[in-house]
Amino acid sequence: MFKFKFIGILVFILLLMIGCSATVDTSKFNSDQYFEYAMELYNDEDYEQALQEFQTVLLQFPGSAVSDDAEFYVGMTYYKRKQYLLGAYEFSKLVRNMPASPFVPQAQFMLAECYYQLSPSYQLDQTYTKKAIDEFQAFVDFFPSNEKVEEAENKIKELTNKLAEKEYNSALIYEKMEYQLAAIDYYGDVADTYHDTKYGPLALYNKIQLEVKRNMKDKALADISIFLARYPDNERSDELKNLETNLNQISSK
Repeated sequence: MFKFKFIGILVFILLLMIGCSATVDTSKFNSDQYFEYAMELYNDEDYEQALQEFQTVLLQFPGSAVSDDAEFYVGMTYYKRKQYLLGAYEFSKLVRNMPASPFVPQAQFMLAECYYQLSPSYQLDQTYTKKAIDEFQAFVDFFPSNEKVEEAENKIKELTNKLAEKEYNSALIYEKMEYQLAAIDYYGDVADTYHDTKYGPLALYNKIQLEVKRNMKDKALADISIFLARYPDNERSDELKNLETNLNQISSK
């Protein structure tokens, strides 16, 4: 029994010595060596330690050739840890303070991506959704030839649809509560602001139906004209053409 305990103690001491010997002495590292060490930790997914080392690079070697690299990977480390607000802050710092850095396009995209990850379901407050759209649009505007432009544009469409869905469902609620004028206003906002989403034609169609129901023939005819010009191939176009004919006949009597 004593023998096994002694062997166990020896194994523990040996492991402790190995762990101590593996500790990296960074005191004599230059900026490049320090950054490479931090990157090794990052690539090994030791994000907590990597974050500390990237921050140390920024503190000990301000203005060095790897400062923008370290700043970018501070943001990436926060992103990997799903700390998206902190990541967004670091990426925005790089874009704002280091405009000549080759990391700026990536940082701008990742800034938008952080807000994209924070965007909630359509029922909730959409502040982060709007921020993500703005930052993705800035990326597209400033870096139109970047390989990630298509991805950014697709995410803009996805997020815009989410905003449209929120407004469209607000209009549906008002209609169900029989607040028809409020519903008409909300449907109108969706139809005007989000006309190129799938909710655009739905909102305009519902608006027309309510206008007819409330005997607002002139407004209904104007909106039918807009619908047919904007969505000529929509499945409801033939129905609205017939409605337009009937309303014009009524008006001419």
